[in-house]
Amino acid sequence: MRTAAIISGMALIIMAIVAGFSYGYVHNSLVVPGDVSTTYHNIVSSITLFKVEIVGWIIILILDVIVTWSFYIFLKPINQELALLASWLRLTYAVILGIGILNLLFVLLLSNNVPVTDQLQENITFYLKAFEMIWAVGLIVFGLHLFIVGWITFQTNSIPKIISILLVIAAVGYLGIHVCKTLLIDQNIITTIEFIFNMPMIAGELGFGLWLLFKGGKVIKKF
Repeated sequence: MRTAAIISGMALIIMAIVAGFSYGYVHNSLVVPGDVSTTYHNIVSSITLFKVEIVGWIIILILDVIVTWSFYIFLKPINQELALLASWLRLTYAVILGIGILNLLFVLLLSNNVPVTDQLQENITFYLKAFEMIWAVGLIVFGLHLFIVGWITFQTNSIPKIISILLVIAAVGYLGIHVCKTLLIDQNIITTIEFIFNMPMIAGELGFGLWLLFKGGKVIKKF
């Protein structure tokens, strides 16, 4: 269990760093919402950076599969049935993410096409939007996974209750934000929800990752 906790903690922290770079920095700097031409030229002129983004997503996907296993090993002694459900949900999320990443590979292939036409640029924009929409659907599943993980952690004295609370709040944030994105709700509403939940989402996942890395698996007690 200590090994599973260390693996989980390290994977969560690495995922946070890689996601911050791949999505927070690269993707958001290359993709300009509503501007097809600028987005296309950003990607073509920074194609190496875009390739690095894709590699980052593949790393995240691999780490998610690893966390699926390590979370189950760590949480099984607390509640085996819910731990199994949480694992299946995270694995489902990983599969959806993998489908989303395929759209980025399509963008990479299209970026090499010539001549450059309006249709080509619109196709690239379409696949970028498809990636974000598919990922949003996956993050709904991820939110359900996180809610169950938070609920499981409530059932032991060994994990600080503040972490459990933050995980549940983060789950609600993921669900609220990405249900709205999937249903194409007004962006102002999404921005407001993100403003409210961003810090608890970061604190919940990173806090749990750090706790797992330094404390997890040393003592597990049930009520």
